Amino acid sequence: MQGDPRESKESGGSRRAFLKSTSAVAAGLCLGGPSVAGAGATLLAARSASGQPKAQGIRVTCRDAHLRTTSEKDCWSALGKLGSQGVEASVADDLSLPAMFHPGQKYSLATAEAIERVAADMQAAKLPITALCMSNRFDDRPEFELKWCTQAAEAAKALGVKAIRIDVWPHKLPAAEFLDFAVRTMKKLIEATDSTGVAFGIENHGGTTNRPEFLRELFAGVGSPRLGLTLDIGNFYWFGHPLAKIYELCGEFAPRVFHTHCKSIRFPAAEREKKRPMGWGYEKYCCPIDAGDVDYRRVVEILRKAGYANDLCVEDESLGKFPAAEQAAVVARELQYLKGLV
Repeated sequence: MQGDPRESKESGGSRRAFLKSTSAVAAGLCLGGPSVAGAGATLLAARSASGQPKAQGIRVTCRDAHLRTTSEKDCWSALGKLGSQGVEASVADDLSLPAMFHPGQKYSLATAEAIERVAADMQAAKLPITALCMSNRFDDRPEFELKWCTQAAEAAKALGVKAIRIDVWPHKLPAAEFLDFAVRTMKKLIEATDSTGVAFGIENHGGTTNRPEFLRELFAGVGSPRLGLTLDIGNFYWFGHPLAKIYELCGEFAPRVFHTHCKSIRFPAAEREKKRPMGWGYEKYCCPIDAGDVDYRRVVEILRKAGYANDLCVEDESLGKFPAAEQAAVVARELQYLKGLV
């Protein structure tokens, strides 16, 4: 997901529509409900104490925003129709899960009872939530963000969710001041959620976290194995990195990947290995992952070598190019394509 409007001038209509459908944040609501504890492993458990990868499978999943492309009555049936093996669930400010739909209830992580309902339905469907997705504004509302993320981490632990996708990019602070702020804030976040053991995956997107030098300094400054990446290899490509470079970045950061977003772009052949302007031609050239330039077989091999064992999560920002009646079939095809790689 791209979400850095201060730094990207090419987030046009189709992307804005997609982001609007996925962010669903109810601003200004107060967090409530008891602290939630429970048994749940983080992705860190996928690697042994010696640092060697354990033999675990990779699930092929999709973002909850894609579930409405089906005609199904509830989110679990929609996942089944698409052929998804799990889902990334977006979390609103009030800890509700607005894109996880059901005719009989509204899903939430705000109380222990609400989490139990999510867990029961997840277990009945045999389809896990593999990651939570939070749209953060740390420099805009730091106290709220720390409380919100802590409660989400407690819920994730209770549900056995392996990672939380977070945003780390400036909304108010000048870019020159943001790295120091981000290091301090991520240290506070890691400390506040220490009892949960849950991993946080910063998505590389926009003009900040698509810069490898920023990520290197941030991870080194925080120094925690629980802070890593929601790898969006398509976002590295969107940013302007040449095609060969994105695999180098994948290899460099693979040991820190806790979650993924899978999308692709099909640039003209002459543009693929160039350093392009950020966001160049995205709306024209974005496409389903089985039709793009990104070699996901290579990506999977790199991640597996590093011991990755969470999900490959489809996030198709090209769906607006297809008629509504065809969009579910496009997502299903992408899921099947990734299953063939894992």
